[in-house]
Amino acid sequence: MKKSILVMALGLVTIGSFAQTKKPATVATKPATKPAAKPATASPFKNEIDSVSYSIGLLVAQNLKAQGIENVNLALFQRALSDATLNKKPLLTDDAVKQCVMNFQQKVNSVKNAAAEKENAAIVAGNKQAGQAFLAANGKRPGVITLPDGLQYEVMKASTDNTRPTLTTKVKVHYHGTLLNGTVFDSSVDRGEPIVYPVNGFVRGWQEILQLMPVGSKWKVYVPSDLGYGDSGSGKIAPGSTLIFELELLGIEP
Repeated sequence: MKKSILVMALGLVTIGSFAQTKKPATVATKPATKPAAKPATASPFKNEIDSVSYSIGLLVAQNLKAQGIENVNLALFQRALSDATLNKKPLLTDDAVKQCVMNFQQKVNSVKNAAAEKENAAIVAGNKQAGQAFLAANGKRPGVITLPDGLQYEVMKASTDNTRPTLTTKVKVHYHGTLLNGTVFDSSVDRGEPIVYPVNGFVRGWQEILQLMPVGSKWKVYVPSDLGYGDSGSGKIAPGSTLIFELELLGIEP
């Protein structure tokens, strides 16, 4: 009897302890679902002719876009392709076709040229403004001499020789030319070979400064754009650029 009571008591304690212990909540997880597969798109190309036909059309369209021809009437474009392929009589004569395309191309080129000129004018104006600001500040430095036309120079190496070239003299010079940002655009020094050329064959800034330089001297010259390559530029020299030269007059050639 006592044993039965003990077993029953143990059972109640066990049941009580289970009742006081909370089981961790079980989170229901949904099985991962795969996105619905998109139905495979059937290829429009049944054979080689199909893919070649599409490729040719693509190339023609890309070529037209490259030439600035984008607003094409696709219905008439397809009509022309069909007429030519099926040997049907075209709606326009050969002469009319040539004239029509030529006139349209001239209009496209005119628009392109106008845009290019506008862009070039903006570049020129910006470079000239930067050059003027640079020269204004540079002219205040000790040793820098500004001539009436805006050309500036400073003596890097003086010479005791009083011989100076004239406009028609052929001179032998070493030079190192840079833009305002320090970019080297041309340099006989870097090439290791001076040039021999008549004074009147150089840009206006050089023509003026060389006639002031004694043989054997080396000057640093600051050339405004209108005395250099102007609004056209040349090679690495952008339109309207102010140029800086280290110019050494090595001699006068016969």
